[in-house]
Amino acid sequence: MRLGVLDVGSNTVHLLVVDAHPGARPLPAYSYKAELRLAELLDADGAISDAGVERLVATVRKAGEVAEDKGVEDVLPFATSAVRDAVNGEQVLRRVAEETGVALRVLSGEDEARLTFLATRRWFGWSAGRLLLLDIGGGSLEIAYGLDEEPDAATSLPLGAGRLTSGALPGDPPGTDDVRALRRRVRADIARVVSDFTRYGDPDHVVGTSKTFRQLARITGAARPSDGLYVQRELERKKVEEWVPKLAGMTAQQRAALPGVSEGRSRQLLAGALVAEAAMDLFGVESLEICPWALREGVILRRLDHLPTP
Repeated sequence: MRLGVLDVGSNTVHLLVVDAHPGARPLPAYSYKAELRLAELLDADGAISDAGVERLVATVRKAGEVAEDKGVEDVLPFATSAVRDAVNGEQVLRRVAEETGVALRVLSGEDEARLTFLATRRWFGWSAGRLLLLDIGGGSLEIAYGLDEEPDAATSLPLGAGRLTSGALPGDPPGTDDVRALRRRVRADIARVVSDFTRYGDPDHVVGTSKTFRQLARITGAARPSDGLYVQRELERKKVEEWVPKLAGMTAQQRAALPGVSEGRSRQLLAGALVAEAAMDLFGVESLEICPWALREGVILRRLDHLPTP
């Protein structure tokens, strides 16, 4: 069957169309995305602005039209931390449903971590052993650990690259004091949850997913996307540590000139690097492998798991 997963994230609204059936890997057929950066469109009270809601409604409507044009049989629509944490999140959901007919399911942070973990487990297989997953999104950081398809521990922290950039790094480039203060805050927040995971023992394999980790891996020398999906891409902690002060001294425009860094995400790259550096350091990770599958694939895989076997 042809499935569509509509991901209303903190940075991007992304419709991924796949051809899929139980027992086989989903094959991407089409992708439609629009960068809204909802995590940066919150007002002083923590509500998504009127302009942000208007853009969201228009984008979801367009995604629905694309899904219909591409012959999608079933769309799995969900929203993550930007809508989940907005003080007007319920009103936003109602308006989207009323004006587009799309009823967005809001995933909890733990759901995000568990579904992303499922995707990474399916990608790497049982031979990867105990997996530690780190996922830096626009609004949150997800962490999960386990030996099976359901993690033994999973959590979500409000440490997304977009959220931190808009709330803590106003300058371009940001001020030294702001960078130092954010570094302290990020490390303190992650340190509070480390023992929830390390009590299960050392992981056999550490995985990073989503755009921030892919961009950091690319600027530190990993293979280009054009080199193929199955090329192994790794990110070393020492290289992230070397790049943090470089990124702190760059403007967003200068970061956008780096390999693999899009103009829309360049402002967020420093905050993402601070989170990546802190997580890898506090969890004792010297190197992690980039997984091309993440939350969207996890949602699709869970849906396929509940389809009847032909």
